[in-house]
Formats: sequence, C-alpha cells, structure tokens
Amino acid sequence: MTQPLLIEIGVEELPAVPLLKILNDIEKAWAKILEANRLLCAFEFSYTPRRLVLWHPEFSVRQPDAEEEMFGPPVAIAFKDGRPTRAAESFAQKCGVPLDEIGRGEKGGKEVLYYKKRIPGEPVEALLEEMIRTWLGTMRFGKMMRWGARKDEFIRPVRWVVTMLGDKTVPVEVFGVKSANTTRIHRQVSFDPVSFDSPKGYFEALKEGGVVLFADARRERILEGFARIEAQEGVEIGRDDELMDEVVAITEWPTALMGRFDEGFLRLPPEVIMISMKEHQRYFPVFKEGALHNAFVVVSNAKTDDFTQVIAGNERVLKPRLADAMFFYENDLKRGLDPEGLKTIVFMDGLGTMFDKSVRESKIATGLAELYAERLEEETGKSAGEIKALAERAALLAKADLLSEMVYEFTELQGIMGYYYAKAQGEEDLVAEAIRDQYLPDGEESDLPAHLFAALTALAYKMDNLMALFSVGKIPTGSRDPFALRRAAAGIVRMVTHFEIPFDIAEMIVRFKGEYAEFDTQALEKFFEERFYKQLNANPSIISAVLASGERDILKIVRKVEALKSVTESDAFQTVFSTFKRVANISKDMDLSAQLPVDPARFEKEEERALWEAFEAVEAKEYASYESRLDALFGLKPWLDAFFDNVMVNAEDEVIRQNRKNLVGRIYQAFRQIADIKEISV
Repeated sequence: MTQPLLIEIGVEELPAVPLLKILNDIEKAWAKILEANRLLCAFEFSYTPRRLVLWHPEFSVRQPDAEEEMFGPPVAIAFKDGRPTRAAESFAQKCGVPLDEIGRGEKGGKEVLYYKKRIPGEPVEALLEEMIRTWLGTMRFGKMMRWGARKDEFIRPVRWVVTMLGDKTVPVEVFGVKSANTTRIHRQVSFDPVSFDSPKGYFEALKEGGVVLFADARRERILEGFARIEAQEGVEIGRDDELMDEVVAITEWPTALMGRFDEGFLRLPPEVIMISMKEHQRYFPVFKEGALHNAFVVVSNAKTDDFTQVIAGNERVLKPRLADAMFFYENDLKRGLDPEGLKTIVFMDGLGTMFDKSVRESKIATGLAELYAERLEEETGKSAGEIKALAERAALLAKADLLSEMVYEFTELQGIMGYYYAKAQGEEDLVAEAIRDQYLPDGEESDLPAHLFAALTALAYKMDNLMALFSVGKIPTGSRDPFALRRAAAGIVRMVTHFEIPFDIAEMIVRFKGEYAEFDTQALEKFFEERFYKQLNANPSIISAVLASGERDILKIVRKVEALKSVTESDAFQTVFSTFKRVANISKDMDLSAQLPVDPARFEKEEERALWEAFEAVEAKEYASYESRLDALFGLKPWLDAFFDNVMVNAEDEVIRQNRKNLVGRIYQAFRQIADIKEISV
C-alpha cells in the first residue's frame, strides 16, 4: 500500500552559496537513505530560502520483507563424530534459531551450514525520524550553527517540521522541533503558522501565501519578468547563470524590477559597474544598443502591488557603491601604472617580491617573443625589436594594478583595471590587451587571450608560477593544488593548441630555468604530461603511445593524439592492429635510436622486396597531416601480412636475420615518429 509522503524542514533564511554548492548531494543523500531502508521510490526535492522539501507522490507505508542469507562454518568443522561442535552452536545462536533449523549450503566449493533469515518490514512511522535525522546530518554546508542550549548544529536554526503520510502527521522530532501540520508562508502575507489537512492543502497554502516552491518555477517567473522589461524598455538584460541560481535560491516570490542610476557613473569601466552590482547587490546589468545602460534589474522578494519603494530603495543603495568606485577609479588614474610599488609586496618566501616576479615574467615573455618573432611580425605589423620591447613592457606593467584602490576593493578586476589604466596613460593597445588577458585562461570554459601577443604575457605568467613554485617545493600532491598549478599547465596546453605555436616542454624549461633555484625539471615535465590525460578526450593508451615516442612539443602531442585517435576509431582498425602489434613485438629488443641499415641485395624472398619497396614509397611522400601519414603506414598491412606468412624473420644466417629484423624495425621507427604502437590498447 502506498500513500503520498510530504517532508518539510522549515528554517531561518538559508545562505544561497553554501546551499547551491551541495544541492545535488542533498538529493542523492536522500535517495541513498531510501535505498538503504528498502523504500526507494520517485521523489522530488525542492527548496526556498526558508524550507527544504521532499515530495513523494507514492510512498510505501511499510518496508517490504527481506531475506538475509547466512553462511556458517564448513559441515566438517561444525560436526565431529556426528555431534555438533561449538562452531555449530555459535552459528545457530547468531541466527537466533535452534540448531535443528539450520540447513546446509555450498560456499567456496565446500558444504557449509546455511540459514535464510526472514527480516519483516517495519512501518514507515517507525523509521522516518531516524531517516530524516540521517539526511540532515549529511548536509555539510561548511560553517554551521548552534542555537539555544542545543549541542547539535545545522546551517540555520530549524523552526518547524512537516511529516505528512497521506492525511496524517507522522510524529517526528528533529533539533527539538516536533512535526505538525503547519507551515510558514510569505512574511508579507502572514507571520503566523498556516494549517493544512493534506499534502494538497499544503501546496495550496504555499501558492495562496506567496511562496513559489519549485526552483524551476521561480526561475521561469524571473525570466518572464526579464522579457517583459526588455519589451517595455527596449533594452537587453545581461544573463548570468551563477547570479540567476543565487537569486532563485534567495527568493520565494521573485519579481524582476528595473531601477536606474546616474548616467555620469558610465564613465567607469563597465566591468566595475557590473561587478559592483553583482557582488554587492545581486543586480543584473542592462544594455542598450550594445552598450552598458544606466539601469539595473533587481529580483525582489516582496509581495506587494506597488514596487515603487522597492525600486527607490535599491537605487538609493547602489548610488554610494558607484560613488566609491568612481572615487577609487579617479585616484588610480592620477597615480597611473607604476610597478615600483610591487617591490614592497612579497610574492612568496624564497621567490622575492611581486616586482621580482614581474621581472622573471618579462624575461620569459621576451624569450617567447624572440621564438615566435616571424609570426608576431606578420600579425602585428611591427618589427621583432619593437615586439620584444612591447612584450617586456607588458610583463613589467602587468601586476601594477595590484597597487590600485580599485583592485584592492574588487580583486576579481586584476588585469582588467590594468587594461584601462594602461589605455589611459597612452600605452600601446597591444600592451594594454596583454595586461587584460594575462590570467587567461583561468578555467576549462574560460576565454583565451585575444591574440598571440597577449598570449605571451599569459604564458609567461603561468610558466613562472610553475617553475617558481616547483623550485621552492610547492608541488601539488593528491587532490591538493592550493596554487592552481594544474590549471596553469592546462592553460598553457590550451593556448599552445589554440594559437598553433611550437612549445617543447623540455626546451622551454631549460631555456628559462636559470631564473630559479635548482629544481627537478623532469618532475615538471612529468607534471605537464599528466595534464594530457585530463585534457585530451582520447583513450589513455593513445596518449601514452604518443608520449612514449619521446615527443615533448605540446602542439605536436595534441595533433598526434588527435590523428591516432581518429585512425584507431575507424571500423577497419581492429583487423589492421594485430599485424602492427607483431611489428612492435619483433622490434621490442632492438635499439630503435640507432640506424637500422637494410640491404635489398640480401633479400631472398619476393615478399621482402615488395615490403621494402612499399615502405620506401610511403617514406618518400610528403604528408599534409599526421593522420594521412598514419593511414599510409597502416596501409602497409597487405605487404606485412605476406611478409610474415612467407618469410622467416629469425633465419639461420645471422646477416639475413639482422637484415630482416632491420626491415621490420625501420617500419616500427617510422611509427615511433608519431607514436609507440606497442602502448596502444583498444
């Protein structure tokens, strides 16, 4: 028999960010508890700032009976001379039945004592309190609270509890609060508890009381409000998924409203205005004709017919925020960008100041500018000397905005404010853009620097972080990576691949390691290699095969992995692969770094000559891609099969034997220029 089950935990206002971080875990935890209690069924979890709700349209009123199989000692040990031993008696005692009710079974090929125990299901009323307590105990929000004289803790004080099975309240007590058939509605409707006599009555009470229970419905209501404002005002509201999640979590009756601010504040960089609105007030920016407009959208939780005071209050709150930002901005513009002050800011023990870091980054950036000079000259229209000077200037100024009042107030604007200050003091656009993009990419979905010149500063920043921190032993271990070095290495891989530039890991480390204390350069190389397994969407054995070839240029590694992945995923590859595994096995004990001379005059079989000629034809061609070269090498299969079927590689004559092994080894060497095929497992 089933009945609808409603559970509501009423709390004081939940903080949105901690709640959102564990939202998925909350639902999963309840599903596990249901499963552990043999009560798993369809349910829906929902929340508002003041409640956590579980709704089960059909819930078993009683656990189903269960059976537990119990295996005891081997019969040979349980009985001696036909009489039960202590082992048999202990097993019967454990099963809770007389020995004569114990049966026989088989386990591990032996006859053992066996008993199937029936476990009767319990009524839900006897289980629900402990289930709810366990569920609430799984919610680790970070900072927790205690209230009153209680020793237990939760993210916020619990004020009411609803546990209704069908039309009856199941007696439950959590955090000293006993369950009842009352809930709370929107405060602007009523502060008093509202009673109901069924789950249907509960949902009606919330609806009539100004509470939109389900998060998706609140989100839809907000988006409808956005559309209404955009149509009425001829504007576009900036969407922000993270901010939207937050306002959904902090409202029960959301209403989108548009307010305005003084047009004079638009002299501020748009990022300053938007971050002021988002971080401090949770406002959405408004755009008109592609530019930031002197307006904002706030999602109000008020339940009223007149929002005039709500809008005016939000306008009043925003004004001093923007006035402060304008004050900071104007002061920063007067000071300008000057890296000298960085000499007073310590970067890290053993690594000097932020000025020292800027100098190291400038040396890396100028080194990269020399390396990519031809490409940069073509893209920028500037000479190699000019490019090098600009790269040095950008790197030296890059961290100077850390000294600004604006970045002190809004750390998220590092680099962005440097861009505006650089533009204001007349720096080259290339320099300003490099300062703006120096921290990119800062995540898997992050934007990349706008162009290759800007990428020089970003590459220098990440390379310095890696080499500097490795040089002082700050190497990530396990899941710990407090300095985001894995992200730095991943960012380098993304930039190199996007801009299609050569970047040999080993060579780069050797080129720039002189700026740091001695460190294990091979460990840093290995650290980079590990990123490929995380970033490249390919069979790990394919990545291993490419790395085993000795390739250390990031761009070539990525392109070779892509090519090998494409070839190995073809329908015909499995039939081809066994032949080339044989090539790898024959060559495994050979020195593949040595020259392997093949003398056609020593061929005794036509199949040897045919294979050699086919291989020479493959080697003589130019290939537009690694994939086309691999296709050509794998195309040697017919000649290799004929060779293996008709030619004995391990001939008695040592010269003939070595010539044949060298022929196979040369083919293997050709593969190893792309990947070591013996590492592939598909």
